[in-house]
Amino acid sequence: MIPERFISLATQVDEVFFLIGVAILVIEIAEAWFKGNLKGKTWLDMFASASTQIPFLLLETTMMTALYFGLYLFSSEIVTWHLPTTLPWILLAVLLADVTYYWEHRIAHRVRILWTQHAVHHSSRDYNIVTAVRFGPLESLWSFVAHIPMVLVGFSPDIVFGSVILVQAYQTWLHTELIGKLGPLEWVLNTPSHHRVHHGCDDKYIDKNYAGILIIWDRVFGSFQVEEERPRYGLTTDFDSHNPVKVWFSELPALWRDIKRSKSGRELRGRLFGPPGWKP
Repeated sequence: MIPERFISLATQVDEVFFLIGVAILVIEIAEAWFKGNLKGKTWLDMFASASTQIPFLLLETTMMTALYFGLYLFSSEIVTWHLPTTLPWILLAVLLADVTYYWEHRIAHRVRILWTQHAVHHSSRDYNIVTAVRFGPLESLWSFVAHIPMVLVGFSPDIVFGSVILVQAYQTWLHTELIGKLGPLEWVLNTPSHHRVHHGCDDKYIDKNYAGILIIWDRVFGSFQVEEERPRYGLTTDFDSHNPVKVWFSELPALWRDIKRSKSGRELRGRLFGPPGWKP
């Protein structure tokens, strides 16, 4: 069946981008070694980034598997209208998954309870290919919720799932300083240059370039910023730990302190659902 073959194809594409990532990692390490910049801190940071896959994959194989199983049941029992699974509709699904990712990503930056998960991805002061796998433990939960509307309008969960895999897989190669600007492609595609901006904590770079595959969403919705000088990476706070557990849960202690000091329901809602840094 076409949906199952599409997931298989998306998985193969994901594997290709993984191999590209491995190749970039080897080059990054070799370059740092030749320049004398391969320090213990770099290894610790890469280890901390890679370690986030432990809780992430644990929850992916338990909670998220159960949720997707429920989504398949919901689609077959409740959703009566199903869109065709021909190539034009699959391409439309990938396009919709890409714009959905843009808004999912943008909202995760502006809603504090979601930011507690996505901030893990931004917490590294270094910027290398291993940063691509630096995820918050529950980050997939918001992604799952954000893509439910695609199922409601009639796309098969397989098509939605495969489209999400493609959008995520594409972004692997963006996390590197090895690749400069790519000429005319910069107008249409998300590139390493655009994504370096997204990871910058300089004032003009904060909350810019949310795109997955197509940078046109940032251009259309007013969140585009060209890379000018090299960004300063990481969070605006002083977080610079390489302790895996602290990296996994970096934003939660501060959120818990703010929850405990909330004096009203309005203040509690603001601390949970307002933007990071919200104060009563």
